[in-house]
Formats: sequence, structure tokens, C-alpha cells
Amino acid sequence: MILVLAGTSDARELALGIRAAGYEVLTTVVTESAAKSMEIEGLPVLTGRLTSEDMKQLIEQKGIRIVVDATHPFAEEASKNAMAAAKLAVVPYVRFERQSLSIEQGALVTTVDDYKQAAELAADKRGNIMLTTGSKTLKIFADRLIGLPDTRLIARMLPRQDNMEKCEELGIEQKNIIAMQGPFSKELNKALYDHYKVTLMITKESGKVGAVDEKLEAALEMGIPSIVIGRPELEYGTLYSDFNGVIQFINDRTQKED
Repeated sequence: MILVLAGTSDARELALGIRAAGYEVLTTVVTESAAKSMEIEGLPVLTGRLTSEDMKQLIEQKGIRIVVDATHPFAEEASKNAMAAAKLAVVPYVRFERQSLSIEQGALVTTVDDYKQAAELAADKRGNIMLTTGSKTLKIFADRLIGLPDTRLIARMLPRQDNMEKCEELGIEQKNIIAMQGPFSKELNKALYDHYKVTLMITKESGKVGAVDEKLEAALEMGIPSIVIGRPELEYGTLYSDFNGVIQFINDRTQKED
């Protein structure tokens, strides 16, 4: 059995590809909505966050032969846990990560290393700031930007109850919340920027599948400056940006075992 840490649309497609190659697959995701997308495709799925010890036990209980880490490019903790669990259980680990976008630096685009740097830069710029980085790191931006003179923080995130509760706890007013599920077209991004009179957009370098290019293209066409948070740098070991590479890795490793 192959364990696929999933949760994104490309991870789901990879899991289907591995199954089509003749392997039994078990997927893990964090959210109920991600679990439903797996279930629709008939993929076995476990829902919830796993520590490295949880994952080690799962590997041993299910007889997992290979761990495929296809989590989001910014799911740093999940990847660390997966690598640690595979090492503890002495099974191969392989990372699938969607290709990075080539983002050209310029007067309107600034790339930073992390969320804190992005929040500090946004605090210097002020204005109507649209945050499109999700809810997980919302507190970093809320703590730095809410209450700042001449600053309005507009948070765009998935329409989930826990997200709305987090916004309330952090003091983000309802009028400044965009609760929508993507993907967002360039046209829709432009409409939202226009509606909220956005003067600065903040995003993550999640790759084309993460619709970063639509966000940036829309902002550039409207002359809106953008802050792009670069991906965390981890030493994954074996990494592929295409499904065929991962499946070939699985073929090679399972043939060696057999």
C-alpha cells in the first residue's frame, strides 16, 4: 500500500495516477472538504492532522511501503512529520511538489522570505491590503496591521466556520472578509480588487495550480503592488514536479523489495 499525503487537487490526481499504475493507495487530508473530494473518486481517506508518531504507527499498521508527500508547498510541518515518520518506520519517502512560478521582480512585485516579513512590509505601505494567504497565518497579519492608521485589512479565505470564528477573535470585521472557495479567474480577482479599492495584495508562491498567476496578473494590470511570500526551503531528498517521476520512483522501489 502507498500512503499519499494529499489535500490539494494535484495531489488527488497523483493518487489516482498511482492507483491506475496498479497500487493500493491510502490518502490523508486535514479538512472534511478535501476528504469529500477523495471519497468522490473512490480513494480511501483519513482525515485529521498527524504527528510524526501518528504517521509512523499508521505506516506500520497498514503495511505502507512508500510515503508520497504531496502536501501543499507551504505545509511545512506536515512535510517534516512525513519525513520523520518515514525515517522512523524505515520506508522510502518521496516528495511531489508542483512547479514554482517564475516571478519577475519589479516595481510592483516584491518577494519576501516569510509571513512576518510580508506583514512588516505591508505595515510600511499601508492602504487597503488584500490578504490571500489563508487563515492559518492570519494572526501574524492581524496583529501587525489591524488598528494601524490608514490601513484596512481584507482577508480572503475558505468559507468555513472556524475561519469566521478566527476572524472574529482577531478583530476582523465582517465587511472585510471575503469567504469564497477558488479557483479565482483573473477577471474575478480584478473585480474584487476594484470593489475593495485594493492598494496592496499579499499572496504565497503556491504555483500555477494555486492560481498565483491569476492573482498577480490581475494586480499588475491594475497597477496594484504585490507581496509574494516565497516557499519554505526544506531538504526533501527525493523530489519530483511531475507525476511520472513519482510513479517511476514507486515502481523502482517496489521492484527492489519484490
